[in-house]
Amino acid sequence: MGIIEKAEQFVFNLLKDKLSPEYTYHNFNHTLRVVKAVNKLANALKVEGNEHEGLILAGYFHDTGYVNGHEEHELKSIEIFRQFAVEEHIASEISSLTQQLILATDIRKEPETLLEFIIRDADCSHFASKKYVAISDLLRREWELSCNNTFSDLEWLEGNLKMLSQKHRFYTEFAKEEWQPKKEQNIMLVQQKITELAKEQNKKENKKAKDEKPERGVETMFKVTLNNHTQLSQIADSKANILLSVNAIIISISLSTLIPKLDSPGNAHLVVPTFILLIFSVVCIIFAILSTRPKVTTGSFTRKEIEDKKVNLLFFGNFYKMPLDEYEWAMNEMMKDKEYLYNTMIKDLYFLGLVLNRKYNLLRITYNIFMVGIIISVIAFVIAFQSIRA
Repeated sequence: MGIIEKAEQFVFNLLKDKLSPEYTYHNFNHTLRVVKAVNKLANALKVEGNEHEGLILAGYFHDTGYVNGHEEHELKSIEIFRQFAVEEHIASEISSLTQQLILATDIRKEPETLLEFIIRDADCSHFASKKYVAISDLLRREWELSCNNTFSDLEWLEGNLKMLSQKHRFYTEFAKEEWQPKKEQNIMLVQQKITELAKEQNKKENKKAKDEKPERGVETMFKVTLNNHTQLSQIADSKANILLSVNAIIISISLSTLIPKLDSPGNAHLVVPTFILLIFSVVCIIFAILSTRPKVTTGSFTRKEIEDKKVNLLFFGNFYKMPLDEYEWAMNEMMKDKEYLYNTMIKDLYFLGLVLNRKYNLLRITYNIFMVGIIISVIAFVIAFQSIRA
């Protein structure tokens, strides 16, 4: 048995025994497609000897790394091939070339040599296949199972179109002449499917918009109002933080610069102004803290309260102590009842408004105290210095 036959048998057994069923695209069928395309390109471009053998081996082994997961699978494939090469006593020249070609299948890297062009074109030969859509769906299914990446039909088709028309290109002259026209046909097919799907979705959306226009308007209103409340709350917290920082700086400077000098008889006139400044700063800090201090709630509810529609499940403070299954049940009950759902959203906005009112009232008091305190302190310092000169 020749080395190519051994490689085929080895890869077949490896993928059959160790490859997860979730890899519906990167499996032995894909390997055979790539090897077939490699042979076709190598024969057309008259690649022979060790180079031909290295290409075929790279075709068989380039995706074997998927048995250990999809991340950096090219490097994992190289490691698997190295072990095979040692066991089968493959010449170091062929082994090195094969590893180089396996690494060239990484779509993030640009191929540089003719052999790298061949392996990259072979790996993407299905772009010119009549079965492109079916093969592409296998990759979509694989991503859903292995990476939890889900796509709508339109998103998937648009991604395919971007790959075919913008990101991918064939490198060898043979592929450009023989496969590019077939790839263009697939591009047109995907564009046609996108157009048909977009029209169908537009019809559904227009119909849905007619049926649900009032509800969408209500949902938009809730969304905009909640966003405004959140931004106002952030602004209030930011203003409180500014006051905290400014007054903390004033106290820090006073404690480190002014107060140590008050022991001197010559600075006795500064005692009263300094303590006026400190008192107002401390009061400002207290009110700023009060404006941002969170309110502690019970964090629990009863099924009776849910049935009586008395709990706002949109606020975390009403459910953070509840087990997940109870919260799921309560949310499902709320979503079943349209009136309960909208009333809950109204309550959430109302209580957010009360919190904002409290914050801004305290902030207004804090800014007034700060303003009055600065004015009185400056006046006190001026009077103190005037008394010394007198």
